[in-house]
Amino acid sequence: MTPEGSLLSAEDLHKSYGATAALAGADFSVHPGEVVAVMGPSGSGKSTLLHCLAGIVPPDSGTVRYGPHTLTGLSDARRSALRRTDFGFVFQFGQLVPELTCLENVALPLRLNGTKRKEAEARAREWLERLEVDTAQARRPGEISGGQSQRVAVARALAVRPRVIFADEPTGALDSLNGERVMALLTDAARDTHAAVVLVTHETRVAAYSDREIVVRDGRVKDMPAALR
Repeated sequence: MTPEGSLLSAEDLHKSYGATAALAGADFSVHPGEVVAVMGPSGSGKSTLLHCLAGIVPPDSGTVRYGPHTLTGLSDARRSALRRTDFGFVFQFGQLVPELTCLENVALPLRLNGTKRKEAEARAREWLERLEVDTAQARRPGEISGGQSQRVAVARALAVRPRVIFADEPTGALDSLNGERVMALLTDAARDTHAAVVLVTHETRVAAYSDREIVVRDGRVKDMPAALR
């Protein structure tokens, strides 16, 4: 059953890689505008959970629901379409296209969705300015700092106006100061647009930006006890 008011939820997810069980009955839910930090030791299944929730990896069993959709019942093409229109992604190393300028990188998902170049670039400029990297718009990723590059990646994720943002260790390659700035900008922008955020991290200082923390251990999900937050 979908938790009341949730935007994205999962029930009894199982996923194994060979003899290794990454998920063993995991449940999850996130509401619009909520930031949920997914924590756990290395190999606990937290990234697998994110990939199943985003429709990147199909679970072996269990159900993922997004709004009125049963994500696990959609075709590959329909899940891919949702990842272009409704979901935004921020990864540890940004994964920007090195041959494109920062402006072109942010505009790219909009262009892939059929937005005209002028409108796509106008929206990209707005997000680059909001993420405090508008001075980098004509540069390529290799010409800017790691902190700037990650902010460009956040701008790219937000430019499509996603309903859910998946952030997998978004500050893992940054120093603490840049990491704090990226998290503040990401969570503020997400809350302003009422987007849900699924944040995978092993850092307590990063999880502190969330509204709720959960722990993945042995393939299952548990709420973080309040005394440990």
